[in-house]
Amino acid sequence: MNHLTATAWRFCGARLARLMLCLGLAMPTLIWGQEFYDAAPIRYRDSTPANCISRLQTELDRGTRRLTYHPEHGYLPAVLRALQVPLESQTLVFSKTSLQVRYINVQSPRALYFTDDVYVGYCRSGEVMEISAVDPQLGTVFYTLDQVQNDSPRFERRIDNCVMCHSTSSTGNVPGHLVRSLYIDADGQPMVSAGGRTVDHTMPLEQRWGGWYVTGKHGTQKHLGNLVIRTRDVPQPLDNSHGHNVTDLSDRLRVDRYLTPHSDLVALMVLEHQTFVHNRLTKANFTARQILAERAAFERLKEPLTPDQTADHARRLRQAADELLDALLWVDEAPLNAKLSGTSGYEQRFAALGPRDRQGRSLRDFDLARRVFRYPCSYVVYSAAFDGLPAELRDTLWQRLWAILTESETPPKYAHLSVADRRAIREILRDTKPELPEYWRREP
Repeated sequence: MNHLTATAWRFCGARLARLMLCLGLAMPTLIWGQEFYDAAPIRYRDSTPANCISRLQTELDRGTRRLTYHPEHGYLPAVLRALQVPLESQTLVFSKTSLQVRYINVQSPRALYFTDDVYVGYCRSGEVMEISAVDPQLGTVFYTLDQVQNDSPRFERRIDNCVMCHSTSSTGNVPGHLVRSLYIDADGQPMVSAGGRTVDHTMPLEQRWGGWYVTGKHGTQKHLGNLVIRTRDVPQPLDNSHGHNVTDLSDRLRVDRYLTPHSDLVALMVLEHQTFVHNRLTKANFTARQILAERAAFERLKEPLTPDQTADHARRLRQAADELLDALLWVDEAPLNAKLSGTSGYEQRFAALGPRDRQGRSLRDFDLARRVFRYPCSYVVYSAAFDGLPAELRDTLWQRLWAILTESETPPKYAHLSVADRRAIREILRDTKPELPEYWRREP
Protein backbone atom coordinates (compact mmCIF):
# COMPACT_ATOMS: atom_id res chain seq x y z
CA MET A 1 0.00 0.00 0.00
CA ASN A 2 1.53 3.32 -1.04
CA HIS A 3 1.69 6.40 1.20
CA LEU A 4 -1.31 8.12 -0.41
CA THR A 5 -3.50 5.04 -0.04
CA ALA A 6 -2.45 4.43 3.56
CA THR A 7 -3.07 8.02 4.54
CA ALA A 8 -6.43 8.06 2.83
CA TRP A 9 -7.62 4.97 4.68
CA ARG A 10 -6.40 6.32 7.99
CA PHE A 11 -8.07 9.72 7.68
CA CYS A 12 -11.16 9.07 5.61
CA GLY A 13 -12.21 5.53 6.29
CA ALA A 14 -12.11 2.58 3.97
CA ARG A 15 -15.31 3.30 2.06
CA LEU A 16 -14.58 6.90 1.08
CA ALA A 17 -10.90 6.24 0.41
CA ARG A 18 -11.68 3.36 -1.94
CA LEU A 19 -14.16 5.50 -3.84
CA MET A 20 -11.98 8.58 -4.18
CA LEU A 21 -8.77 6.78 -5.10
CA CYS A 22 -10.60 4.63 -7.61
CA LEU A 23 -11.85 7.74 -9.39
CA GLY A 24 -8.54 9.61 -9.15
CA LEU A 25 -9.97 12.42 -7.00
CA ALA A 26 -7.97 14.38 -4.45
CA MET A 27 -8.66 13.39 -0.85
CA PRO A 28 -10.16 16.36 1.00
CA THR A 29 -8.11 15.73 4.12
CA LEU A 30 -4.90 15.39 2.15
CA ILE A 31 -5.29 18.70 0.36
CA TRP A 32 -2.36 20.65 1.72
CA GLY A 33 0.21 17.87 1.82
CA GLN A 34 -0.37 16.47 -1.65
CA GLU A 35 -0.70 19.48 -3.97
CA PHE A 36 -4.42 18.79 -4.24
CA TYR A 37 -4.85 21.24 -7.10
CA ASP A 38 -2.85 18.99 -9.44
CA ALA A 39 -5.42 16.21 -9.01
CA ALA A 40 -8.97 16.05 -10.33
CA PRO A 41 -11.12 18.05 -10.58
CA ILE A 42 -8.73 21.06 -10.69
CA ARG A 43 -5.76 19.59 -12.59
CA TYR A 44 -3.86 22.84 -12.28
CA ARG A 45 -0.74 21.54 -14.00
CA ASP A 46 -2.47 19.79 -16.89
CA SER A 47 -5.40 22.10 -17.65
CA THR A 48 -5.30 24.61 -20.49
CA PRO A 49 -5.47 28.18 -19.14
CA ALA A 50 -8.10 30.63 -20.37
CA ASN A 51 -7.11 34.12 -19.29
CA CYS A 52 -5.92 37.44 -20.69
CA ILE A 53 -2.41 36.11 -21.36
CA SER A 54 -3.54 32.95 -23.13
CA ARG A 55 -5.87 35.07 -25.25
CA LEU A 56 -3.08 37.51 -26.08
CA GLN A 57 -0.82 34.61 -27.07
CA THR A 58 -3.53 33.31 -29.40
CA GLU A 59 -3.68 36.72 -31.08
CA LEU A 60 0.11 36.72 -31.47
CA ASP A 61 0.07 33.23 -32.96
CA ARG A 62 -2.63 34.21 -35.45
CA GLY A 63 -0.80 37.37 -36.42
CA THR A 64 -3.71 39.62 -35.40
CA ARG A 65 -1.56 41.28 -32.74
CA ARG A 66 2.08 42.32 -32.66
CA LEU A 67 4.28 43.39 -29.77
CA THR A 68 6.73 46.19 -30.53
CA TYR A 69 10.13 45.84 -28.90
CA HIS A 70 11.40 48.91 -27.05
CA PRO A 71 15.20 49.36 -27.07
CA GLU A 72 15.32 50.21 -23.35
CA HIS A 73 12.30 48.49 -21.80
CA GLY A 74 11.94 45.47 -24.07
CA TYR A 75 8.38 44.28 -24.50
CA LEU A 76 7.10 45.98 -21.36
CA PRO A 77 5.35 49.03 -22.95
CA ALA A 78 3.76 46.90 -25.66
CA VAL A 79 2.51 44.28 -23.18
CA LEU A 80 1.00 46.92 -20.91
CA ARG A 81 -0.81 48.48 -23.88
CA ALA A 82 -2.07 45.12 -25.11
CA LEU A 83 -3.42 44.21 -21.66
CA GLN A 84 -4.69 47.75 -20.94
CA VAL A 85 -2.61 47.97 -17.78
CA PRO A 86 -2.29 51.61 -16.68
CA LEU A 87 1.16 53.10 -16.18
CA GLU A 88 -0.27 54.85 -13.11
CA SER A 89 -0.39 51.47 -11.34
CA GLN A 90 3.42 51.30 -11.19
CA THR A 91 4.88 50.37 -7.82
CA LEU A 92 8.56 49.76 -7.15
CA VAL A 93 9.88 47.02 -4.86
CA PHE A 94 13.58 46.80 -4.00
CA SER A 95 13.63 43.60 -1.93
CA LYS A 96 15.35 40.61 -3.50
CA THR A 97 12.23 38.47 -3.35
CA SER A 98 11.63 37.70 -7.01
CA LEU A 99 12.62 35.11 -9.58
CA GLN A 100 15.32 37.52 -10.86
CA VAL A 101 16.92 38.54 -7.59
CA ARG A 102 20.27 39.38 -9.16
CA TYR A 103 18.75 42.28 -11.06
CA ILE A 104 17.06 43.84 -8.02
CA ASN A 105 18.62 46.18 -5.50
CA VAL A 106 17.97 49.48 -3.78
CA GLN A 107 19.02 51.52 -6.85
CA SER A 108 17.34 49.14 -9.30
CA PRO A 109 13.95 48.06 -7.93
CA ARG A 110 11.55 45.76 -9.70
CA ALA A 111 8.54 47.54 -11.19
CA LEU A 112 5.05 46.07 -10.84
CA TYR A 113 2.02 47.02 -12.90
CA PHE A 114 -1.46 45.61 -12.56
CA THR A 115 -5.09 45.75 -13.53
CA ASP A 116 -8.09 43.75 -12.37
CA ASP A 117 -6.95 40.45 -13.87
CA VAL A 118 -3.19 40.56 -14.46
CA TYR A 119 0.08 41.54 -12.72
CA VAL A 120 3.25 42.37 -14.65
CA GLY A 121 6.72 42.40 -13.10
CA TYR A 122 9.69 44.08 -14.79
CA CYS A 123 13.37 44.11 -13.81
CA ARG A 124 15.78 46.47 -15.51
CA SER A 125 18.22 44.37 -17.58
CA GLY A 126 16.22 41.31 -16.59
CA GLU A 127 16.13 38.28 -18.84
CA VAL A 128 12.35 37.88 -18.68
CA MET A 129 9.20 39.75 -17.83
CA GLU A 130 7.20 38.02 -15.09
CA ILE A 131 3.43 37.87 -15.35
CA SER A 132 0.69 36.36 -13.23
CA ALA A 133 -2.79 36.20 -14.74
CA VAL A 134 -6.06 35.60 -12.94
CA ASP A 135 -7.70 32.58 -14.53
CA PRO A 136 -11.39 31.93 -13.74
CA GLN A 137 -10.79 28.19 -13.35
CA LEU A 138 -7.12 27.89 -12.37
CA GLY A 139 -6.69 30.90 -10.12
CA THR A 140 -3.23 32.40 -10.55
CA VAL A 141 -1.33 31.25 -13.64
CA PHE A 142 2.31 32.27 -13.98
CA TYR A 143 4.15 33.22 -17.17
CA THR A 144 7.43 34.66 -18.36
CA LEU A 145 8.21 36.50 -21.58
CA ASP A 146 11.80 36.64 -22.82
CA GLN A 147 13.11 40.19 -22.98
CA VAL A 148 15.01 39.51 -26.21
CA GLN A 149 13.67 40.81 -29.50
CA ASN A 150 11.92 38.04 -31.37
CA ASP A 151 9.69 37.86 -34.42
CA SER A 152 7.41 35.52 -32.47
CA PRO A 153 7.42 36.49 -28.77
CA ARG A 154 5.91 33.79 -26.56
CA PHE A 155 4.50 33.79 -23.06
CA GLU A 156 5.75 30.62 -21.40
CA ARG A 157 3.71 29.13 -18.58
CA ARG A 158 5.72 28.53 -15.40
CA ILE A 159 4.65 26.19 -12.63
CA ASP A 160 7.26 24.55 -10.42
CA ASN A 161 9.61 27.48 -9.80
CA CYS A 162 6.65 29.79 -9.09
CA VAL A 163 4.29 27.69 -6.96
CA MET A 164 7.19 26.82 -4.68
CA CYS A 165 6.77 30.28 -3.13
CA HIS A 166 3.32 31.18 -4.43
CA SER A 167 1.39 28.23 -3.01
CA THR A 168 1.82 28.31 0.76
CA SER A 169 -0.22 29.17 3.83
CA SER A 170 0.34 32.82 2.89
CA THR A 171 -1.77 32.34 -0.26
CA GLY A 172 -4.31 29.99 1.30
CA ASN A 173 -2.35 26.98 0.03
CA VAL A 174 -3.45 27.62 -3.54
CA PRO A 175 -1.42 29.11 -6.41
CA GLY A 176 -1.72 32.79 -5.60
CA HIS A 177 -0.21 36.23 -5.18
CA LEU A 178 2.13 37.45 -2.46
CA VAL A 179 2.60 40.98 -1.17
CA ARG A 180 5.05 41.15 1.70
CA SER A 181 6.51 43.75 4.03
CA LEU A 182 10.12 43.10 5.06
CA TYR A 183 13.11 44.84 6.56
CA ILE A 184 15.67 45.25 3.77
CA ASP A 185 19.41 45.88 4.02
CA ALA A 186 21.56 48.07 1.79
CA ASP A 187 22.03 45.24 -0.74
CA GLY A 188 18.30 44.63 -1.07
CA GLN A 189 18.41 41.43 0.97
CA PRO A 190 15.57 40.72 3.41
CA MET A 191 16.72 40.69 7.02
CA VAL A 192 15.07 37.37 7.74
CA SER A 193 15.85 37.36 11.45
CA ALA A 194 13.89 40.62 11.83
CA GLY A 195 10.73 38.97 10.53
CA GLY A 196 8.33 39.80 7.75
CA ARG A 197 4.62 39.90 7.06
CA THR A 198 2.24 39.01 4.29
CA VAL A 199 0.13 42.10 3.71
CA ASP A 200 -3.63 42.35 3.36
CA HIS A 201 -6.19 45.00 4.27
CA THR A 202 -6.19 44.03 7.95
CA MET A 203 -2.59 45.12 8.50
CA PRO A 204 -2.01 48.54 10.11
CA LEU A 205 -0.25 51.03 7.87
CA GLU A 206 2.73 51.23 10.22
CA GLN A 207 3.63 47.61 9.37
CA ARG A 208 3.26 47.88 5.60
CA TRP A 209 5.54 48.55 2.65
CA GLY A 210 8.87 47.36 4.00
CA GLY A 211 11.01 46.83 0.89
CA TRP A 212 8.85 49.10 -1.28
CA TYR A 213 9.33 52.61 -2.53
CA VAL A 214 6.26 54.67 -1.72
CA THR A 215 5.20 58.05 -3.13
CA GLY A 216 2.32 60.03 -1.73
CA LYS A 217 1.00 61.90 1.28
CA HIS A 218 -0.35 60.21 4.40
CA GLY A 219 -0.22 62.79 7.17
CA THR A 220 1.22 61.67 10.49
CA GLN A 221 0.65 57.99 9.79
CA LYS A 222 3.81 55.88 9.74
CA HIS A 223 4.87 53.05 7.48
CA LEU A 224 8.02 51.08 6.52
CA GLY A 225 8.24 52.21 2.89
CA ASN A 226 11.41 53.81 1.48
CA LEU A 227 13.36 52.35 4.42
CA VAL A 228 16.80 50.80 3.95
CA ILE A 229 18.47 49.30 7.02
CA ARG A 230 22.16 50.15 6.90
CA THR A 231 23.15 48.43 10.16
CA ARG A 232 23.43 44.75 11.01
CA ASP A 233 20.24 44.83 13.06
CA VAL A 234 16.99 46.74 12.82
CA PRO A 235 17.43 49.72 15.16
CA GLN A 236 14.94 50.13 17.99
CA PRO A 237 13.12 52.40 18.18
CA LEU A 238 12.89 52.63 14.41
CA ASP A 239 12.85 56.10 12.86
CA ASN A 240 11.57 56.17 9.27
CA SER A 241 10.63 59.83 9.19
CA HIS A 242 12.88 60.30 6.15
CA GLY A 243 10.68 57.81 4.28
CA HIS A 244 7.34 59.42 5.08
CA ASN A 245 5.27 61.67 2.80
CA VAL A 246 7.75 61.26 -0.05
CA THR A 247 6.59 62.60 -3.40
CA ASP A 248 9.87 62.47 -5.33
CA LEU A 249 12.17 59.43 -5.50
CA SER A 250 14.86 61.01 -7.65
CA ASP A 251 17.25 61.33 -4.69
CA ARG A 252 17.03 57.56 -4.10
CA LEU A 253 17.21 56.06 -7.61
CA ARG A 254 17.28 56.90 -11.32
CA VAL A 255 13.54 57.30 -11.85
CA ASP A 256 14.12 58.23 -15.50
CA ARG A 257 14.95 54.56 -16.13
CA TYR A 258 11.34 53.58 -15.44
CA LEU A 259 8.12 54.25 -17.32
CA THR A 260 7.00 56.69 -14.61
CA PRO A 261 8.75 58.24 -11.58
CA HIS A 262 6.07 56.99 -9.16
CA SER A 263 5.42 54.18 -6.71
CA ASP A 264 1.95 55.31 -5.81
CA LEU A 265 0.66 54.52 -2.33
CA VAL A 266 -2.98 54.38 -3.46
CA ALA A 267 -2.01 51.79 -6.07
CA LEU A 268 -0.25 49.85 -3.30
CA MET A 269 -3.37 49.86 -1.16
CA VAL A 270 -5.44 48.51 -4.05
CA LEU A 271 -2.77 45.94 -4.92
CA GLU A 272 -2.79 44.57 -1.37
CA HIS A 273 -6.56 44.26 -1.29
CA GLN A 274 -6.91 42.79 -4.76
CA THR A 275 -4.29 40.07 -4.33
CA PHE A 276 -5.93 39.04 -1.05
CA VAL A 277 -9.35 38.74 -2.70
CA HIS A 278 -7.97 36.87 -5.69
CA ASN A 279 -6.40 34.28 -3.39
CA ARG A 280 -9.68 33.85 -1.52
CA LEU A 281 -11.54 33.50 -4.85
CA THR A 282 -9.20 30.73 -5.95
CA LYS A 283 -9.51 28.86 -2.68
CA ALA A 284 -13.31 29.11 -2.71
CA ASN A 285 -13.44 27.98 -6.36
CA PHE A 286 -11.23 24.94 -5.75
CA THR A 287 -13.11 23.95 -2.59
CA ALA A 288 -16.51 24.10 -4.27
CA ARG A 289 -15.34 22.13 -7.29
CA GLN A 290 -13.92 19.43 -5.05
CA ILE A 291 -17.23 19.15 -3.21
CA LEU A 292 -19.15 18.88 -6.48
CA ALA A 293 -16.72 16.24 -7.78
CA GLU A 294 -17.09 14.19 -4.60
CA ARG A 295 -20.88 14.27 -4.92
CA ALA A 296 -20.70 13.28 -8.57
CA ALA A 297 -18.39 10.38 -7.70
CA PHE A 298 -20.91 8.95 -5.26
CA GLU A 299 -23.73 9.42 -7.76
CA ARG A 300 -21.86 7.55 -10.48
CA LEU A 301 -21.36 4.60 -8.14
CA LYS A 302 -24.93 4.90 -6.87
CA GLU A 303 -23.67 5.18 -3.30
CA PRO A 304 -25.65 7.72 -1.28
CA LEU A 305 -23.83 10.25 0.83
CA THR A 306 -24.09 9.66 4.54
CA PRO A 307 -25.60 12.42 6.71
CA ASP A 308 -22.12 13.16 8.04
CA GLN A 309 -20.72 13.55 4.53
CA THR A 310 -23.61 15.80 3.49
CA ALA A 311 -23.04 17.93 6.58
CA ASP A 312 -19.31 18.08 5.85
CA HIS A 313 -19.94 19.31 2.32
CA ALA A 314 -22.30 22.01 3.59
CA ARG A 315 -19.78 23.09 6.23
CA ARG A 316 -16.91 23.32 3.77
CA LEU A 317 -18.99 25.25 1.23
CA ARG A 318 -20.22 27.68 3.88
CA GLN A 319 -16.68 28.19 5.20
CA ALA A 320 -15.34 28.91 1.70
CA ALA A 321 -18.17 31.38 1.08
CA ASP A 322 -17.66 33.11 4.44
CA GLU A 323 -13.90 33.48 3.95
CA LEU A 324 -14.46 35.01 0.53
CA LEU A 325 -17.19 37.31 1.85
CA ASP A 326 -14.90 38.53 4.62
CA ALA A 327 -12.39 39.60 1.98
CA LEU A 328 -15.03 41.15 -0.28
CA LEU A 329 -16.56 43.12 2.61
CA TRP A 330 -13.28 44.33 4.07
CA VAL A 331 -13.78 42.63 7.43
CA ASP A 332 -11.25 43.87 10.02
CA GLU A 333 -9.90 46.53 7.67
CA ALA A 334 -7.17 48.53 9.42
CA PRO A 335 -8.55 52.06 9.87
CA LEU A 336 -6.91 55.16 8.46
CA ASN A 337 -6.52 58.28 10.60
CA ALA A 338 -5.41 60.75 7.94
CA LYS A 339 -6.12 61.39 4.27
CA LEU A 340 -4.06 59.42 1.75
CA SER A 341 -3.15 60.80 -1.65
CA GLY A 342 -0.95 59.37 -4.37
CA THR A 343 1.27 61.02 -6.94
CA SER A 344 0.64 59.22 -10.23
CA GLY A 345 -3.05 59.89 -10.85
CA TYR A 346 -3.88 56.24 -10.18
CA GLU A 347 -6.79 57.21 -7.93
CA GLN A 348 -8.59 59.03 -10.74
CA ARG A 349 -7.72 56.44 -13.40
CA PHE A 350 -9.00 53.56 -11.28
CA ALA A 351 -12.24 55.23 -10.16
CA ALA A 352 -13.11 56.21 -13.74
CA LEU A 353 -13.48 52.54 -14.72
CA GLY A 354 -16.85 52.20 -12.93
CA PRO A 355 -19.44 50.81 -13.45
CA ARG A 356 -21.77 53.36 -11.84
CA ASP A 357 -25.33 53.12 -10.62
CA ARG A 358 -28.15 55.49 -11.52
CA GLN A 359 -26.98 57.84 -8.75
CA GLY A 360 -23.44 57.93 -10.12
CA ARG A 361 -21.95 55.76 -7.36
CA SER A 362 -19.36 53.04 -7.90
CA LEU A 363 -17.64 50.36 -5.82
CA ARG A 364 -14.44 51.92 -7.19
CA ASP A 365 -15.05 55.23 -5.42
CA PHE A 366 -12.30 55.95 -2.90
CA ASP A 367 -12.60 57.27 0.63
CA LEU A 368 -8.89 57.26 1.67
CA ALA A 369 -9.56 59.14 4.90
CA ARG A 370 -11.27 56.59 7.17
CA ARG A 371 -10.86 53.53 4.96
CA VAL A 372 -9.70 52.75 1.44
CA PHE A 373 -13.05 52.70 -0.39
CA ARG A 374 -16.19 54.69 0.20
CA TYR A 375 -18.42 51.61 -0.12
CA PRO A 376 -16.79 48.58 1.56
CA CYS A 377 -17.69 45.89 -0.97
CA SER A 378 -14.98 44.87 -3.38
CA TYR A 379 -15.17 45.75 -7.08
CA VAL A 380 -13.78 42.25 -7.71
CA VAL A 381 -17.39 41.04 -7.81
CA TYR A 382 -17.39 42.30 -11.42
CA SER A 383 -14.50 40.03 -12.43
CA ALA A 384 -14.54 36.96 -14.64
CA ALA A 385 -13.03 35.03 -11.71
CA PHE A 386 -16.05 35.83 -9.55
CA ASP A 387 -18.52 35.04 -12.33
CA GLY A 388 -16.63 31.78 -12.96
CA LEU A 389 -17.30 30.42 -9.47
CA PRO A 390 -19.40 27.23 -9.43
CA ALA A 391 -23.09 28.13 -9.47
CA GLU A 392 -23.86 26.59 -6.09
CA LEU A 393 -21.10 28.59 -4.42
CA ARG A 394 -22.12 31.77 -6.22
CA ASP A 395 -25.73 31.26 -5.10
CA THR A 396 -24.56 30.78 -1.53
CA LEU A 397 -22.50 33.97 -1.71
CA TRP A 398 -25.41 36.04 -3.01
CA GLN A 399 -27.73 34.64 -0.33
CA ARG A 400 -25.23 35.34 2.43
CA LEU A 401 -24.48 38.82 1.12
CA TRP A 402 -28.17 39.64 0.84
CA ALA A 403 -28.73 38.52 4.43
CA ILE A 404 -25.84 40.71 5.64
CA LEU A 405 -26.84 43.77 3.64
CA THR A 406 -30.50 43.56 4.67
CA GLU A 407 -29.51 42.93 8.29
CA SER A 408 -31.52 39.74 8.51
CA GLU A 409 -28.19 38.31 9.64
CA THR A 410 -25.82 40.58 11.57
CA PRO A 411 -22.70 38.81 12.88
CA PRO A 412 -20.49 41.20 14.89
CA LYS A 413 -17.69 41.02 12.30
CA TYR A 414 -19.89 42.98 9.89
CA ALA A 415 -20.55 45.79 12.35
CA HIS A 416 -18.31 48.08 10.30
CA LEU A 417 -21.07 48.19 7.67
CA SER A 418 -23.39 51.04 8.63
CA VAL A 419 -27.05 51.08 7.64
CA ALA A 420 -26.14 53.60 4.95
CA ASP A 421 -23.28 51.40 3.72
CA ARG A 422 -25.53 48.37 3.41
CA ARG A 423 -28.21 50.26 1.53
CA ALA A 424 -25.70 51.88 -0.84
CA ILE A 425 -24.00 48.56 -1.64
CA ARG A 426 -27.38 46.92 -2.33
CA GLU A 427 -28.39 49.72 -4.65
CA ILE A 428 -25.07 49.86 -6.49
CA LEU A 429 -25.03 46.10 -7.08
CA ARG A 430 -28.66 46.10 -8.16
CA ASP A 431 -27.92 48.69 -10.85
CA THR A 432 -24.54 47.36 -12.00
CA LYS A 433 -24.62 43.56 -11.63
CA PRO A 434 -27.22 42.12 -14.06
CA GLU A 435 -26.57 38.52 -12.89
CA LEU A 436 -28.04 39.14 -9.42
CA PRO A 437 -30.75 36.71 -8.28
CA GLU A 438 -34.30 37.98 -8.66
CA TYR A 439 -34.84 38.48 -4.92
CA TRP A 440 -32.18 41.22 -5.04
CA ARG A 441 -34.60 43.29 -7.12
CA ARG A 442 -36.91 43.72 -4.11
CA GLU A 443 -36.14 46.39 -1.57
CA PRO A 444 -36.44 44.94 1.96
